[in-house]
Amino acid sequence: MARDITLAVDLDGTLVRSDMLLEGFWAAVARDWTVPLRAVGWLMHGRAHLKERVAALEMHAVDALPWTREVLDYIAAWRAAGGRAALVTASDQSIAQAVADHHPDLFDEVHGSDGHRNLKGAAKAAFLAERFGPNGYAYIGDSSADLPVWQGAAKAITVNAPAALRRRAEREAAADTRAEHLNTPANEIIPALREMRPHQWLKNLLIFVPMIAAHQFTATALLQSVLTFIGFALVASSVYVLNDLLDLGPDRAHPRKRNRPLASGALSIKRATMMVPGLLLAGLAVSSLLGVDFLLVIIAYFVATTSYSLWLKRRIVADIATLAGLYTLRIVAGGVATGIPLSVWLLAFSIFFFFALAAVKRQAELVDAAERGLTNTTGRGYRVDDTPLVAQMATSSGFVSVLVLALYLNTPQVQAQYEQPMILWGVCLILLYWISRIVMITHRGRMHDDPLIFAITDPVSRTCGLLSAALIASAILL
Repeated sequence: MARDITLAVDLDGTLVRSDMLLEGFWAAVARDWTVPLRAVGWLMHGRAHLKERVAALEMHAVDALPWTREVLDYIAAWRAAGGRAALVTASDQSIAQAVADHHPDLFDEVHGSDGHRNLKGAAKAAFLAERFGPNGYAYIGDSSADLPVWQGAAKAITVNAPAALRRRAEREAAADTRAEHLNTPANEIIPALREMRPHQWLKNLLIFVPMIAAHQFTATALLQSVLTFIGFALVASSVYVLNDLLDLGPDRAHPRKRNRPLASGALSIKRATMMVPGLLLAGLAVSSLLGVDFLLVIIAYFVATTSYSLWLKRRIVADIATLAGLYTLRIVAGGVATGIPLSVWLLAFSIFFFFALAAVKRQAELVDAAERGLTNTTGRGYRVDDTPLVAQMATSSGFVSVLVLALYLNTPQVQAQYEQPMILWGVCLILLYWISRIVMITHRGRMHDDPLIFAITDPVSRTCGLLSAALIASAILL
């Protein structure tokens, strides 16, 4: 059969495990936050026009796309048997051509949308029938939009199609030809959960700090803190997904981040795009149970984190200050949700301490970039030769946070709250050691991308935490 008919291959969801319109859209948004507003006007002129304009703006590196290996092998085998192959896609012609150029030995022809005609569904079926004649082509596709195409094909080949779509494709295929199925759809539940980064929810334990610092362990305060934790977790996850959509290109070029569900193709870009508003609305619904003031705090958190993802993370020092503020905002949220007043000492300690951790995060990225022979960090405003300055910021800010804690320990409030407040000075010594050690570890290239996650998995850091907790308990009970 291969010698007699042409193999027509779809692009989105078939040749690549992604959607090229969304790829281009998010790449463009990462550069210019006004793109979504302009895209509304482009869409009014038709979907093909939208694709043409988005393709002209920005596109991730073609060589880093998550290719479907089984489809590449199928095309290669078809051509080895003497057949011709054509890339026929609803993506814009410029993108289709770039993909074909990346695989110069696979395709004899390349056809995509041209700004006026959206080559999808019935339009694609009519084009193929005109180009190759009735039953003059076999077609590889992945969605229900391909059903009209399979109806006129000599052979229907599905990719990652659910059982219902495979059955429909078999009914649409020519009577004397069985449909062929490549792969079965992967379950995206686990990748979606991983994309939400539940390990990052540990940061939201800061919400419980006001309750713990004030020694208010009531059932009401605990319930309010738990609801705050859930609301923050959902909203934060929506921003994590959004951030990964914006950083898709740099993440694919990163030695570790390329294994994330979205960058690797385990989670579709379409599913991730839908997760952003879904998680946000769920988080706002939970947050509304805690009153208007807390709802305003969670909205401020979303605005700040979105601004960070779209703009601030590429501004030197401003990105570190923003991260420190976002950590502190979690403590503020715990206080607002429970109605517990926040000490200026707590807020001052938090700002300096988390500024140090944010600087360590940037220091780790710079050290990693230096080890890979780069001069700049991808998607950031720093250069590798900034590393000593960033390390100094981390160390000095961390030491200032310990100074704030030491001054706080001499206040009448602490003297009244603790039976043996002098024991708390041991916490200052532990923090001095831990901050110095974590900066040194980062300098040697052994730091995780996130210092908080490193601290949770590092035995020495866990020991420091347990010793600090023991000292605080002793100061209360002895």
